[in-house]
Amino acid sequence: MPPSGSEASGQPPGAVRPGGTPERDDALIRAIARAVEVTGAHAGSVFLVSPDRRSLVLSAVSGTPPSLLGGWRRIPVSSAIPVAVAYRSGRTVHLSGAEETMRRFPQLAMALPYAFGSASVQVGAGDSVFGSMAVVWAAGPDTQGLSKAQRRRLRATADRLGAALAELRSRGALGESDASAGPVAVPTRPAPAVRVGLFDWDLDSGALVADDELCAIFGIAPAAFDGRAATLAARIDDAVLPGLRSAARTAVEEGHVLAHALRIRDGDGHRTVELWGRVPEAPDPRARAHLVGAVLDAGAGMAAVEAIERLEDGFFALAPDGRVTYANHGLERLLRIRHDDLLGRRPWEVLPWLADPAYEDRYRATMISQQPVSFLARRPPDQWLVFSLHPGSRGMTGWAARVTGPVPADAAPGAAVAEEAAVGTPSPPAPRLGTLYRVLQLGSALTEAATAHEVCDVVAEQLLPAFGGQRMALYLLSEHRWQLLSQRGYPTGLLDRFEGSPLRAGVPVSDVLLAGAPLFIESRQEFARAYPGVRPSASCAWAFLPLISSSRPVGACVLGFDEAHRFPDGERDLLTALGGVIGHALRRARLYDDEFAVAHGLQDALLPHRLPTLPDVRVAGRYLPATRGMDIGGDWYDVIPTRDGVALIVGDVEGHNVAAAAVMGQLRSAVRAFAAAGQQPGEVISRTNRLLLDLNPGPLASCCYLRLDAGSGAARLVLAGHCPPLLRRPGGGTEALDLPCGPLLGVAETAAYPECALHVAPGSIVALYTDGLVEQRGSDITSGIDRLRTTLAHARADSLEELADRLLRDARRAPHRTDDIALLLSRYAPAPGR
Repeated sequence: MPPSGSEASGQPPGAVRPGGTPERDDALIRAIARAVEVTGAHAGSVFLVSPDRRSLVLSAVSGTPPSLLGGWRRIPVSSAIPVAVAYRSGRTVHLSGAEETMRRFPQLAMALPYAFGSASVQVGAGDSVFGSMAVVWAAGPDTQGLSKAQRRRLRATADRLGAALAELRSRGALGESDASAGPVAVPTRPAPAVRVGLFDWDLDSGALVADDELCAIFGIAPAAFDGRAATLAARIDDAVLPGLRSAARTAVEEGHVLAHALRIRDGDGHRTVELWGRVPEAPDPRARAHLVGAVLDAGAGMAAVEAIERLEDGFFALAPDGRVTYANHGLERLLRIRHDDLLGRRPWEVLPWLADPAYEDRYRATMISQQPVSFLARRPPDQWLVFSLHPGSRGMTGWAARVTGPVPADAAPGAAVAEEAAVGTPSPPAPRLGTLYRVLQLGSALTEAATAHEVCDVVAEQLLPAFGGQRMALYLLSEHRWQLLSQRGYPTGLLDRFEGSPLRAGVPVSDVLLAGAPLFIESRQEFARAYPGVRPSASCAWAFLPLISSSRPVGACVLGFDEAHRFPDGERDLLTALGGVIGHALRRARLYDDEFAVAHGLQDALLPHRLPTLPDVRVAGRYLPATRGMDIGGDWYDVIPTRDGVALIVGDVEGHNVAAAAVMGQLRSAVRAFAAAGQQPGEVISRTNRLLLDLNPGPLASCCYLRLDAGSGAARLVLAGHCPPLLRRPGGGTEALDLPCGPLLGVAETAAYPECALHVAPGSIVALYTDGLVEQRGSDITSGIDRLRTTLAHARADSLEELADRLLRDARRAPHRTDDIALLLSRYAPAPGR
C-alpha cells in the first residue's frame, strides 16, 4: 500500500520522527525481537519514515550493532534498496542469498559484498505507512531463504507493529524527538552467568538457611533440603571438609572474611566452587556465631580461562560492535600491545598496521554472513600473522598465531587463507581481498558521482591505491580528438602535448579504444618493443583501459607504475571490468554536465539580473543553489514596481531540476503580470494558484507576497504555505510576523489567501526568504526561523548588501546543502520630508 494522504494535524499519515517515547521504543523492540524469532534470522532492523517523507530512518536494530550499519542510518525513500522498495510497494522483498541480491539489487550487493539473505516488509496500518522492517540471515550455497510460513509470520509481525504505532499516534504518544537520535538496540540475551547461592550458617547449632540457587549448586532439590549444614557437607569431598570447618571457626573467632575453595561431588566426578562468608555486624553475641555469604559456581569457565592464559597463541573476544572484551596474555605478546590499551577498543583503531579497510571488512563479513573466516595480516616489519574469527549471536571469538608456512609473494592485507595452510602446509596464492574491497567501494562511489570531475576524483582516489599505481590520466574523446580530463601524479604540463591530438593508430591510448580491448605493459623494455617510435612517460609499467559505454567510445584511462608491475589474470579481469564501469559513469556524468549547463542557463535567465532602483525603498536579493543534485531549483525572488507602490515576492517550487526551474519561471511571469495590472495582493496569489493548476505541472509551490506603499509605509501581505517574513524595526527589535497563511499553490482551485495589513515605519527592514535558509537536519524549522531572527536583530544594517551576505554566511559554509535558498531584503527609507 503506497503512502498517501494528509491529516488535520499537518503531519502526513505514517510520518514518524526518529526517536520517540518509551512506549514507541517498547513497541519497536518487541516487534523486531519477534521478527528475528519467527524467521530464524540472526539480525533485524526497523526503518521509520521521516517527517518530510523523503527518507527511511533506522529506528531499531537487533543482532547487529548500529555502528556496523554506518551509512545505512538514513535511506532515501526513492532508492533501489530492499527496505525502500518494500516501503513504496507494500510487497515483501525476499532475497534468498548473495546471488539473488546481486541480480536484483546490485547497488546493495556492491556496498555489502557478503553472503547473506534478507527479507523486507512494509510496516503500516490502514492508509498509513510508517516504514519497513528487514531481517537478515546467513546464506550458504544451499540456502533457500525463508519459507512461505516464515514470510507470512514476518508480515504479521510488521502488521502488528503498524497497528501499535497507529494506536500510539492516535493518543499523541509517538513523540517528536530530535531527528538525529540513534536507533534503539534490542538487548541480546546474556550468556549463562556464574551461579551464586546465598546462605546463613549457624556454626553452633549446625542450622543453615540456603536459597534455591545454593541447593541447586549442591544438587539438592530446594523442597528436599532439611536446613542442616550436615546435609550439604555430605556433598563435599571428605578431604577438604575438615579444612572448611576449621577455616569457618577461625573466621568467626577472629571476625575476618572466609574464602575457601570446595570440591563438590558431581556424579562420578567433582567440580570446584568458591565459598565466601563473613560474620554479620549485630549487637546480639549469638549472631556473631553465624557466617553469611555466598557460594560461587563458575562451572568450567574459570578452568577454561586459566587454560587459555597458558597458551602461546592469542585468543580474544569481540563484542558485536568490534570492541575487544577479552584478550589473553598470548595476544598481548603477539600484537605487542598492553592489555589495558586493547580492551574496549577496536583492534584496527589502536594498531596502525591493522588500519587497512580490508581488516575491518573481514570483521563485517563475519558479522553479516555469520560464517567463520581466516585471513593474513603483516605485523611490521615482516612478521605475518593468521587471524581466525568465529561469529556468534553475542559477538565473536578470535584466534591469532604466527604464520609458520611460506607466505605467497603477492599476499595482501586481509587475504583469505585456510588456518591449516597458514600454520603449516603451503597454500596457493590468496586473492587480493584488500584490492577487491576497494574495487567494490569504487563502484559504489561512482554511483554517487554526478559530474565528470567528480568521476575523475573518485577514480583517482579509489583506483590508484587499489592497484598500487602512482599516476593516472583520464582522456575524453571529443570529435575524434583527445581531451585530457584529469591527471594525478604527472608533473604539470607533461601531458599537454597530447591535448587535441587525433585518434590514430600507433599510439597506446588510441589503440585500446580502436581495438576495444585493454593493453597491459609490464616494463619499459616491453613498451619499447611494442612502440619503438613512441617516447614513454616516466612510468615503468602501464595499464591502458578503453572506456566504452553501450558500445560507444567515451575515452581512455591510463594507470602508471613507478616500478615494473606484473598484472596477474585476476587483476587484468578486474581492471577490464572497471574500464566499463568508469566509461558508463563518465558518459552519464557528461550528460549530467550538459543538462546542468542548460539548467544553469535557464535559471540564470529566469532570475532577475538587476533589481530596480526605487526612490524610497532599498532592496537586495540573493540566490544560493543547493550543493547536491543539479545545483538548481525552484526558489526565486522578484521586485515589481506597481501603480500602488512596489511588490516584493519570494517563492519556492518543490524540486531541484530543470522542471522546477521551468515552473518557477512561469510563476514569476504570472505574478509579475498580475501585479503590474494592479490586482490586489490576495487576488494576485489566487490567480497564480489557478494558473498553476491549469498548467498541471505536478509540483507544488509556496510564496510570500508583500505590496508596500512607499508614500505611507502601508503594506499588504499574503502568505501561501510559506515561512513568515521577518520585520526589523528602526530600533533593532526584530520579530517573525505571525500572520494567517493560505495553503500551498497548486493544492486547491478554490483556496483562499487572506490579506494582512501592516505598517512599516521608516528605517525598517523586511526579510523575505525560503525554507532552505532556516531548515537544518536535527532541528525544527521554528528554531531555524528564530536563529535567523536573532542574526537579523544583531547584525549591522548600514548596507543591505553586506547584511544579505551576513545572513547567508553560515549557509555558504555548509558542505551538504540539500535545498536552495532565496533571500530578499528591503528597507523602507522615504526621502526627508515625506
